[in-house]
Amino acid sequence: MANNFLLEIGLEEIPAHVVTPSINQLKKRASDYLKDQRITFDQIKTFSTPRRLTLYITGLADKQPDIDKSVKGPAKKIAQDTDGNWTKAAIGFSRGQGATTDDITFKEVKGTDYVFVEKHIAGKSVDEVLTGMKDVITAMTFPTMMKWANYSFEYVRPIKWLVALLNDKVIPFSILDVSTDRVTSGHRFLGKDVELANADEYEEKLTQQFVIADAKKRKELIVKQIHKIAEDNDWQINLDPDLLEEVNNLVEWPTAFAGKFNEKYLKIPDEVLITSMKDHQRFFYVTNGDGTLLPHFISVRNGNDYDIQNVIAGNEKVLTARLEDAMFFYEEDQKKTIAEDVERLKKVSFHDKISTMFEKMQRVQVISNYLGKQFGFSDKELEDEQRAAEIYKFDLVTGMVGEFAELQGVMGEKYALLNGEAPAVAKAISEHYMPISANGALPASNVGALLAVSDKLDSILTFFAAGMIPSGSNDPYALRRQATGIVRIVADKNWNFDLIDTLKAIINLQDKKQVAPKLDQAGQITAVSDFIKDRIKQYLDDLGIRYDISDAVTSGSQTDILFNISSGQVLQEQKDDDAFKSIIESLTRVLRISKKGHFKDNDLVVDGSLFENESEKVLNQKVASAAEGYYEISAKEDFDRLSGLKDAINAYFDATMVMDKDEKLRDNHLRQLTLLSHLILHLGDLDKLVVKG
Repeated sequence: MANNFLLEIGLEEIPAHVVTPSINQLKKRASDYLKDQRITFDQIKTFSTPRRLTLYITGLADKQPDIDKSVKGPAKKIAQDTDGNWTKAAIGFSRGQGATTDDITFKEVKGTDYVFVEKHIAGKSVDEVLTGMKDVITAMTFPTMMKWANYSFEYVRPIKWLVALLNDKVIPFSILDVSTDRVTSGHRFLGKDVELANADEYEEKLTQQFVIADAKKRKELIVKQIHKIAEDNDWQINLDPDLLEEVNNLVEWPTAFAGKFNEKYLKIPDEVLITSMKDHQRFFYVTNGDGTLLPHFISVRNGNDYDIQNVIAGNEKVLTARLEDAMFFYEEDQKKTIAEDVERLKKVSFHDKISTMFEKMQRVQVISNYLGKQFGFSDKELEDEQRAAEIYKFDLVTGMVGEFAELQGVMGEKYALLNGEAPAVAKAISEHYMPISANGALPASNVGALLAVSDKLDSILTFFAAGMIPSGSNDPYALRRQATGIVRIVADKNWNFDLIDTLKAIINLQDKKQVAPKLDQAGQITAVSDFIKDRIKQYLDDLGIRYDISDAVTSGSQTDILFNISSGQVLQEQKDDDAFKSIIESLTRVLRISKKGHFKDNDLVVDGSLFENESEKVLNQKVASAAEGYYEISAKEDFDRLSGLKDAINAYFDATMVMDKDEKLRDNHLRQLTLLSHLILHLGDLDKLVVKG
């Protein structure tokens, strides 16, 4: 017989952003548990609202299948003494299997006799297995956990009721003082508790009590209602998917409605209005056909349309109060000049172990000026970059950003334009925070991209120098995300960016200009370079580059971000070529043997008079030819040149005893191979590649 099972966890209202991940987690844990218990089922349907997490599992088997298995024990020579009597080892083994020594048999395994007991394990009934759902529920984890009453148990919110119905039968278990039952709770205000006769009537019975338990159906209804309002008023609606998901997880019986606000607030920048509506009030903003913001909004009530006008008036009042504050800050902020705001940054801490925000901007001016010249910026771009770096944090001390922290950068751009700054400067102020997530949008302008890279590089370098280095999952200052941002921007802009040279140069320049923090930045150059290289690996992984290739290109001698990426792409493209294996084997043979030589760069002159065979002369000539301009060409051209050396390398090893007993000959061989290894390592440490025949 196929069985249907309903499991509902009734809770105090849980945060909207936790609902969807929680029901997905519950589904996976339940599925894993049933599979582990060998209980088959057809499917698991989920239901979720702010007050409940529910699974409806169909097609459950009646019981676990029976199991017959042979359990292996100790060797016969251990199980019996010389007289054939059972030893304590044999007796203990049989007892542990729920058997006696009479049940023991012997089987030969690899020439040795062992004790075996044949066991028949009867499968548990599905009723008994489902009581284990208690452990599935209590094992769940959440971003925030809480205790209640006098219990030490922690959960996302207090558990108020539990439903566990197998067909029409309650599966008994308890969590704290809450026991499973067949009674679920309807809408907090519109519904009432309802008793379920069986698992199959759950959704229908809840609908009668003003709860749409199916999150997908609830969302579809919200979208339909919003579109109807927009259509009736000839409005355009931006149905932001994240906001829609959040609103859906705030309600059980949705009723959409429209509200309005005074047109005078439209003089406030759109970003402020949208933030006030969307982020603070969970409202959907409204525009006309050409995208102009209108003084209206759409929201969703958790209930029916009874007394909806009072609900609308209440929401309008709350929004008006917030917009009134925004208007005040907007007007007050414009009474101060950018210079005054920048001066105030001298008293704003970037971090108490590092510097003020003003001092950070001074460092970033040095970084961006150096990098701008390296990247070939025009004089106008360098001028705009300099100005942007001088002021780009000024909006942090404005009233608007103090009230709406998420608008930092955005308000900087608005206020910069109002103060007559160049559009490129204003845009850079906004763009320097980008990307705001690992895969977020990148700065569009060169000036903004450079400011973003410079700001992030300063943060990473100074936090490392202050000893605040990410470890494990601990990264409170989001330095990994900032390093990822640097890599993504450099790749997007196709900028050559040598990590070691850049870090050394900017630290020296900061010292000369006396803007360096009182920290040992120079001592962190290698650590910072390695940290950013880890982000290059992640970037290559996201591109589908094989792990050993990304490891190889970031472990070579080249520390240019763009070159490492290009090298990874080249090797990925070549890895399936018929000749790839033989090429890499030849080059890695050079790398391995050259490690036996320990020479300084000024001691790498190869003496041609010591050559003993033609292959040495040929390889020397070909390496010299390959080395011409080698470090200025692309990774693809480097690989092609190295590939062209394969036959000469193989001929060299066939004819030459590298580790000759004669020290002069041996060192000359190793010098020759070391010079070649430098060319190879420029592309990457190819010895890390996994090549297959």
